[in-house]
Amino acid sequence: MTIDDGGLLAGMLPGGLSEGALRGIVVLDITRVVAGPFCSMLLADLGATVIKIENPRDPDYARDFPPKLTSGEGEEFSGFFAQYNRNKFGLTIDLSTSDGKELLTKLVRRADVLVENFRPGTMDKLGVGYDVLRAENPGLVYTAISGYGQTGPYRRRPAYDNSAQATGGLWSMNGFGDRPPARVGTIIGDLSATLYAVIGTLAALRHAEKTGQGQLVDVSQQDSVLSLTENAVVSHTVEGTVPGPLGNEHPFVKPYELYPCQDGFVFFGGYTDKFWRLSCHLFGQPELADDPEIDTMAKRFDPEVYERRVRPVLHTWFEDKTKAELEEIVGDAVPLSAIKNIGEVVADPQIAARDMIVDVEYPEFGELRMFGSPIKLGGTPTEPRGLAPKVGEHADSVLRALADLDDQEIARLRENGAI
Repeated sequence: MTIDDGGLLAGMLPGGLSEGALRGIVVLDITRVVAGPFCSMLLADLGATVIKIENPRDPDYARDFPPKLTSGEGEEFSGFFAQYNRNKFGLTIDLSTSDGKELLTKLVRRADVLVENFRPGTMDKLGVGYDVLRAENPGLVYTAISGYGQTGPYRRRPAYDNSAQATGGLWSMNGFGDRPPARVGTIIGDLSATLYAVIGTLAALRHAEKTGQGQLVDVSQQDSVLSLTENAVVSHTVEGTVPGPLGNEHPFVKPYELYPCQDGFVFFGGYTDKFWRLSCHLFGQPELADDPEIDTMAKRFDPEVYERRVRPVLHTWFEDKTKAELEEIVGDAVPLSAIKNIGEVVADPQIAARDMIVDVEYPEFGELRMFGSPIKLGGTPTEPRGLAPKVGEHADSVLRALADLDDQEIARLRENGAI
């Protein structure tokens, strides 16, 4: 634990830094865009003291991403940036300067975690790579998120989310068989790497607390995407198949896909014998549960039987009813879900009950509604309502608390461009 169990900085952020499970853990966040910032954001929501470090002349370019909040004076602030950088303190350091390098090493001595998402080798070129920083603090957990990882022939290749979807196999499996493959409609390469980085960081923190020894946490977007391909790897290694796009279908489970209804589409997953029998009764055709051609799950899984007998039945059940009517019919009995757009999701009562849309008030810009935290802890709840920092907003407070600098030294660093 550091900085007086988090006490020197805790409470400075409006709406943030609760008595969280990670209170007292200090995280240096040298990341940009999503994969790194989302990782440190999750740690901040859990109570860690996160210091977002940006280059004073080249800050995180996600600050320019839409949508934008606008103040009465015309000043803009990115809602995208705000969502992924909430609950963080803002500091700028130019790591290309000798003063900047020295300042980072001072902060590392008081930190528990450093997160970076540069291309492998970049921090080494700057003179502040893992080996250098580990010498300053043997207990440091150094979490590196990159496109292809710290080892291997691709390690130095530039990468984005789409790079991971392409090289991790997911892109080739998504879409419809009669069309070119389609990327997953969100940045799943970034987001999955983030989640694995958080898991690895927490595991390494646990080890460091027991032994005093930190370690390198090496997470690759390509690796992360590959792990999301479900049965594709074993299908290839066991059967020699190369899975391709299946549209909305599952590789073998049926019925388990999207079906049209009067005002849109629903997902129906009543494939087990229990759910199939219940569905037949709920939709007024109980005799189908005992039909000898489709009375077992194995029979319904057969592609020819499914297309000829099962799919037409489902269309007659769903096509003349609305999403709401279908959800009302099945209630809590059968897995059937309306396929909702984001507007419908934001207004969803279950989402509201889970506090998954949070309102955050930015003094200059007004209210921002963004996603909350999916991590629900009974004793030390997360706090997703903190503000994101302006560039270098908390430099003086952070440097006094963590680097023991006085006002004169801070002014000197600012004057020579190190911060």
